[in-house]
Amino acid sequence: MKIINRFLPALFVALFSTSLTANEGTIAFVGATIIDGTAAEPLNDGVLVISNGRIRTVGPRSAVTIPPGTEVVDVSGKYIMPGLINAHGHVGATIGLRGNAGYTPENLVRQLDLYARYGVTTVNSLGGDEEAGFALRDEQFDPALSRARIFVSGSVVSGNSEQAIRDQVNRNADMGANFIKTRIDDNLGATTKLPRPLFDALVDQAHQRRLPVAVHLFYLDDAKYMLEANADLIAHSIRDLPVDDEFISMAQDAGVCYIPTLTREVSTFVYESVPDFFSDPYFLKDVDPAVMVELQEPERMSRMANSRAAQAYKQGLEVALANVGALHQEGIPIAMGTDTGPPARFQGYFEHMEMQLMADAGMSPLDVIRASTGIAAQCIGQGDLGTLEPGKWGDFNILTANPALDIANTKTIESVYIAGNRVPD
Repeated sequence: MKIINRFLPALFVALFSTSLTANEGTIAFVGATIIDGTAAEPLNDGVLVISNGRIRTVGPRSAVTIPPGTEVVDVSGKYIMPGLINAHGHVGATIGLRGNAGYTPENLVRQLDLYARYGVTTVNSLGGDEEAGFALRDEQFDPALSRARIFVSGSVVSGNSEQAIRDQVNRNADMGANFIKTRIDDNLGATTKLPRPLFDALVDQAHQRRLPVAVHLFYLDDAKYMLEANADLIAHSIRDLPVDDEFISMAQDAGVCYIPTLTREVSTFVYESVPDFFSDPYFLKDVDPAVMVELQEPERMSRMANSRAAQAYKQGLEVALANVGALHQEGIPIAMGTDTGPPARFQGYFEHMEMQLMADAGMSPLDVIRASTGIAAQCIGQGDLGTLEPGKWGDFNILTANPALDIANTKTIESVYIAGNRVPD
């Protein structure tokens, strides 16, 4: 797996190095089955101890000594897993079905709170990020945190000249971006792709600034080219053709991660009729009913049903599902990501739908959990997150049913903790 950490900007490294200042208090969660996000099997009758926002100890009850004065929470018969990490989401100006409703701190926090209530404790926001998002990123290395973490990319880099491309990369880097995001896609032939010489310049400039490059793509040929150019993260599925041996070999050699964003495809066609998930209580618990009404307007549904692009993306989803299964079988690191954030891509809920689709593609529930926690953390260069190991941030979910048996059981999350702080319901 490509080590993204080597590209971390100096600003983030400085923030990370000072993140150990702590609020006080130790909490032990005792008796649950612990799924830690690593390759380890679930641990029965486990103990998870959080101190000052970070994991102090994790292990079997018989081997853990709980410090004097610790608050003990009995979670016998329940399940603990790391907080979910969305390796490709967006936290931006959306409110309801309006995509330009205001990029404000209040709106961003509203979205991060929403993600957190669904157990998504970290979002890698790949594009459209402005100063308020960077500020929230800078504030989150804090043991008092109780909303989802955000990492940021700044603007999606595009331009008509090499100098324009390099300048935009530099602007994002100067702000302290975690990633550089770009697109090599023609929107099913409707737009012009970024020319390859400009893509090469973008990757070169990003790597000069020690930043990884995340790539929006659609076509197998472009995926091969981005690997030749040494870009770092495949931010969407290949949706035009089945992956071939050449691509698999290239991806293995490069060690890149692959983010399927299967629910992105679902969102392009699912509202041509009333979606099944509109009756899911887990969806309904945090959705605006007015948005549901608008999405069920007959004229809107008819437009989607008759949209050439919607039907093409519906076909693309089938290719994407097959490719996820094939790449997983070949050991390519798969990271959960959804492209949620734009209107009608429901933050928090779609992450659970994405995991179900990953399972439908052939991944086991444990592999899906790892792809959504420890592997996702590695793929976005955040080794301080994603697994329940000593020293890492205490971001985790408590569930009433076993997600290692059925990934649908992630919908039984009853409480979410970030830095050891319970997220308000």
